[in-house]
Amino acid sequence: MSKILGIILAAGKSSRLYPATIATTKQLLPIYDKPLIYYPLTTLMLAGIRDILVITNPWETEIFENLLGNADEELGMNIDFAVQDAPKGIPEAFSIAQKHYGDTIKDYDQIVLILGDNVFYGAGLSDMIIKTTMKRNTATVFLQRVADPERFGVAEFNKQHKIIGLEEKPKEPKSNYAVTGLYFFPGYAGKWDESLNVFDLAAQLRPSGRGELEITDLLRPYLEAEALNGNVMLRGMSWFDTGTPDSLIEAAVFIKGIQTHQGFLVGSPHEIAYNYEWVSKKNVLGYLKNWGEKTAYGRYLLEMING
Repeated sequence: MSKILGIILAAGKSSRLYPATIATTKQLLPIYDKPLIYYPLTTLMLAGIRDILVITNPWETEIFENLLGNADEELGMNIDFAVQDAPKGIPEAFSIAQKHYGDTIKDYDQIVLILGDNVFYGAGLSDMIIKTTMKRNTATVFLQRVADPERFGVAEFNKQHKIIGLEEKPKEPKSNYAVTGLYFFPGYAGKWDESLNVFDLAAQLRPSGRGELEITDLLRPYLEAEALNGNVMLRGMSWFDTGTPDSLIEAAVFIKGIQTHQGFLVGSPHEIAYNYEWVSKKNVLGYLKNWGEKTAYGRYLLEMING
């Protein structure tokens, strides 16, 4: 059976959201009725990924452990925690994961990295992600059309709609398709070329002019080897990069609208774990003990298991 490791990068200072994040990190701020990190977590869960590494900064690890540290019982998952000492860039997540797992990292066919402040939603999105987990010999990025591509890493395409270039925050973007914070890489057991080992490539990177390791630099060797796929998110699929106060409120209003009008939760790890039969009714009741009937989230879960 294949093994996939999911990594949630939830470190950084969240300084663009000061003063709201002086005492906490943005990944723990609420997006409507749930902490932000629930949304990237459930994106991985919908793909069937049950081994997760959450990377935090040193002073917030305990908070994340309080939230997710009982995942084996509450969610039927293995969630570990590691630390990024300073915000050195997204690719460092792979070096941190390699150090954390040691030789056991070689057991994974695929490594999926998602940024802890990204929210994905849309009919068909989970199917697209599941199909991507079957492509274990190439890297894959998810692309979303945006109005302000100069804020993001941007993909350039040829006439056959194949990615031929990547540029980080370009002044003159070659397209309107931004690289979202969801990345798939071959693991040791799945790679097709020794030169495309994501852990070795991450270790070889040097900081850019911005002083950080750039994810576009990590993707470039796959692009040059014609081993980089681009999944364009379809009309009706949504992506929020919640790094500003405006994007936080936009995501919250979006989630509220869906839940209010359609009557089901978005981004609930407990609902997914129960529906996937990773946990039983007893597990859900244990999680909701003492507070389940006091919140809309708890009442929804109680109705789910008793319905």
